[in-house]
Amino acid sequence: MTLAALLFEHPRGAAEPLLHGPAESLTGAQSRAAAESLAARLRAAGVRPGHAVAVQLPNGPGVITAMFGVWLADAVFVPVNSRAPAFERALVLETTRPAAMLTSARLEVLPDPATYDAAVAFVTWTSGTTGAPKPVLHTHASYLELLDRVLAPLRGGPAGNRDRQPAPNLVPVSLALNAGIYNVLFGLRAGAEIVVMDRFEPRIFAELVDRFAIRSTVLPPAAMAMLSDDPDVVDLSPLRYVRSITAPLSPLQARRFADKFGVVVLNGYGQAEIGEVIGWTAADAREHPEKLGAVGRPHPGVAIKIAPSPGDAGPVGRLLVRPPTTAVGIAESRVDRDGYVDTGDLARVDDDGFVWIEGRAGDVINRGGNKVFPEHVEEVLRLLPAVTDAAVVGIPDERLGEVPVAFVVTAAAIGDAEMVDVCREHLAPYKVPVAFHRVDALPRSEVGKVLRRELARRLEGGDA
Repeated sequence: MTLAALLFEHPRGAAEPLLHGPAESLTGAQSRAAAESLAARLRAAGVRPGHAVAVQLPNGPGVITAMFGVWLADAVFVPVNSRAPAFERALVLETTRPAAMLTSARLEVLPDPATYDAAVAFVTWTSGTTGAPKPVLHTHASYLELLDRVLAPLRGGPAGNRDRQPAPNLVPVSLALNAGIYNVLFGLRAGAEIVVMDRFEPRIFAELVDRFAIRSTVLPPAAMAMLSDDPDVVDLSPLRYVRSITAPLSPLQARRFADKFGVVVLNGYGQAEIGEVIGWTAADAREHPEKLGAVGRPHPGVAIKIAPSPGDAGPVGRLLVRPPTTAVGIAESRVDRDGYVDTGDLARVDDDGFVWIEGRAGDVINRGGNKVFPEHVEEVLRLLPAVTDAAVVGIPDERLGEVPVAFVVTAAAIGDAEMVDVCREHLAPYKVPVAFHRVDALPRSEVGKVLRRELARRLEGGDA
């Protein structure tokens, strides 16, 4: 079975609507016909099994049918963000060497294509928050296993058990991202209709929730913050559950969103190379409201362990995960002899088995032997009404090794002394930033992760 079956064996009838955008919809028959038409065009253009096809289209039903058309041609789907600059597109093409590229204007045949293993379905990229993004190869089999791994506890049984027609799945992130592809395929595997947004806007999101009676959806933390801050969006009925994706969700942002809209916020954890491995169920949310901020408990079939840092016997350590499957090409240096993958994240596990992410191992600031987790400081700074966003990075210090520095986005005038005071009230003295830099906005990735390397570069270049 390949991922193409999720469209061609979908339980919705041929005449029933299946794929939606804000301004267009396709029935099951129209969706399958569009995929078959593209597959025929690709074969006629010389695309052979194992070749890759780059697709640069706006988010909408068309990019979904293009993805399935590529798979129907036994090729590898390589998404390119529709708003990517020329240099970024050139990097994708150079790295993946596709046989063809599909845009809104044309289908272009490209020279010297690479040939991939028949098991490979699509290519995505690591987030690039701490270094250059790297390609990740996902296989049909491993992705189907991932979908069923996550769906099983939500249904209380195998993925094939469908007691009722699922509500449409609203996907508010780009299909150029693993998160976008995953949530489209997740909805199709569950037998749901799919609604996609071209770009996130709070008002349009609220309209789609109302129009399609969305009961459950996914949102990046940055999108939740936008909805919480928008005075014109006051109701998201009938939305009941939101699963956080793509970046760590702070307890503060989760509470703000839940309090404003009366929606249960379910955190989760995964990486492009290992898929979603930790998450919440609705039952856990009902039984453990005090755990808000945890990323949940391991999914069935997933083993985890915490590896303490040398000389540190505390509960926080590197999170190691052993999922049933992983993407192709994961670095051997990240996998131990027992098959556990080093996620690069620091975490702890409480007595009830809930996992709490404390931050990235590479982001921790070592101030004279004391560990400063940037996320902890950022949460405190956001307690100030004048601070709308914050990020903390470490800078070299001759005496202490490293010291924390804060970048803040402010909505009103605020002095350094006031920020120091709130930090001293809630944090140990060594965690208080030594300087505060005002910026108009924090540099973020497509899914809202702060690009700390960009902030550190500004400090090195004297641009802060």
